[in-house]
Amino acid sequence: MTAQNRDKIQGLIKKGVNILDPASLDIGEDVNLDRISGERVTIYPGCRIYGNDTLIMEGATLGFEGPATIVNCQIGPEVELKGGFFSRSVFLEKASLGSGAQIREGCILEEEAGGAHCVGLKQTILLPFVTMGSLINFCDCLMSGGTSRKNHSEVGSSYIHFNYTPNQDKATPSLIGDVPRGVMLNQSPIFLGGQGGLVGPCRLGFGTVIAAGTIYRSDCPEGGNLIFGPERKTGQLNFHSEIYHSIRRRTVSNIIYIGNLCALRQWYLHVRSLFFRGNYLSEELFSGVLDKLDLVFAERVKRLGAVAAKMPASIESRRQLGEGKELEAVTARQCELHENWPEIEEALKAGWKEQGDSSLRDPFLERIISGRGERGGSYIAAIQGLEPIWSEKGSDWLQGIVDGITRNILDLLPSYK
Repeated sequence: MTAQNRDKIQGLIKKGVNILDPASLDIGEDVNLDRISGERVTIYPGCRIYGNDTLIMEGATLGFEGPATIVNCQIGPEVELKGGFFSRSVFLEKASLGSGAQIREGCILEEEAGGAHCVGLKQTILLPFVTMGSLINFCDCLMSGGTSRKNHSEVGSSYIHFNYTPNQDKATPSLIGDVPRGVMLNQSPIFLGGQGGLVGPCRLGFGTVIAAGTIYRSDCPEGGNLIFGPERKTGQLNFHSEIYHSIRRRTVSNIIYIGNLCALRQWYLHVRSLFFRGNYLSEELFSGVLDKLDLVFAERVKRLGAVAAKMPASIESRRQLGEGKELEAVTARQCELHENWPEIEEALKAGWKEQGDSSLRDPFLERIISGRGERGGSYIAAIQGLEPIWSEKGSDWLQGIVDGITRNILDLLPSYK
């Protein structure tokens, strides 16, 4: 143990942090102790804490089931990270994960969201109460649904989101639920049965149930359905990794996903910001969420742009194989995406700042502010206490952002409408 490491550990102990085995704790030189609360924070043996941006708030518990490594994460009140690796992600109040977790950059786990052991996430956003089983790989997703910890959306054990294609791209984000209705905490939960998977990009509506063992490759945005089916038929076809076939569904799914990210950002800026005030650590936790949203947005735009850049090679390969005339509509769409990408990218970036219809937003915000006072400043209580008419108004405001961005992009892709 270096002298500097020892001094930092002693500084935490003086603040009141409960460190069960100080000799086993490693703290990076760049960790700012002012960003670690001394109130009811417990750090179990073998943990490592690194990064100037790391934030740990009151009541947090690290490493109860096994050593935990924290790198530039923002950890909210009463969060439990029981073991694993956690990097550049944010965890809001009472989020929890079991041992063996690997949470890489760009994740946001909202209130009471989490999972059991061996959960892998990256660029994934879980709204309140969403729960994961064990042995799960669930990168590049946004999931919502449910009304409480007893009535929550769930991902069954041994589930996977397939987010890397044979064409070697990751323009595959899946929207499970949505933001405009999901943030209101009044929608039916979504259940993804264990030993199954989604092939991204995929869109599922609230109330969807996918039977255990099912690999789902389609969309069910209307929700309310039980999805099951036989195993996929086997076969053999010629394959060329540079050739893309129909890309309309993939492109539109990416646009809608990005639109939902834009709506979530406005939700944080205008609504959730009201509940992060009062002290330095809370405000820094809020800043951490905005940083992750920026990170996820940039990732999604980059991944879609990478697909657009591959279209000329796809078109040329198809021409050499003599498929051009048979697939003229597909070729035209690929050409359209590639040629219009600079304008599409600019429109997406403009959408990141789109605030939506103020005539819908402002009355809704007034109701939120009054509800906050009535319910003691609790975000969950304030949202759950909204009358249905106000929840609908808030959803209309956010859905307007999604629809406006989608419409603006599709205006640049007329053959995709």
